[in-house]
Amino acid sequence: MPLVVICPRRFSDTRGWFSETYNEARFASLGLLSSFCQDNQSYSQPVGTLRGLHFQTPPHAQAKLVRCLRGSIFDVAVDIRQKSPTYGKWLGLELSADNGKQLFIPAGFAHGFVTLEPDCEIAYKVSDYYAPDCDGGIAWDDPTINIRWPIDNVTPVLSDKDAGLPKLKDIDVDFPYDGKSLDGLIEVIT
Repeated sequence: MPLVVICPRRFSDTRGWFSETYNEARFASLGLLSSFCQDNQSYSQPVGTLRGLHFQTPPHAQAKLVRCLRGSIFDVAVDIRQKSPTYGKWLGLELSADNGKQLFIPAGFAHGFVTLEPDCEIAYKVSDYYAPDCDGGIAWDDPTINIRWPIDNVTPVLSDKDAGLPKLKDIDVDFPYDGKSLDGLIEVIT
């Protein structure tokens, strides 16, 4: 399954706007996973807060639906399906409270983001519960992945855990490959 940018429609009037951010039937009609079991939210105060690159291994692998509630972030997904022709490749985009975009990330991808402004809140749905024994990650600055984080002249703010994550070549994960490579972001309006 590819990475999909979801662009929920906003209905505006003098009060502001309304948007339906998730509809199980609509997502299923697009061929997207429609069973989420946990919602997570994070707050990051400083610009340059970098979280990731995180994933959960089978049997508790997680698909994610990520959106930014306040501020703006650069959101990244890295293909870590070993049999994929795009293994180790990444795609990223800006998610913000203003643009309202969401990113659907299937299982088999590592996920991370960096805040582009202060006081960012991020919410994401996941398809499986947090399982500490399946928790994994990859170094945000792995030179073989070479993510171009848009934080010039800013030292990233990292957790101790994220600062010590291994390189891609040092992890051993076996995510199934569904035959779809990471050729680009598919954008859909819901």
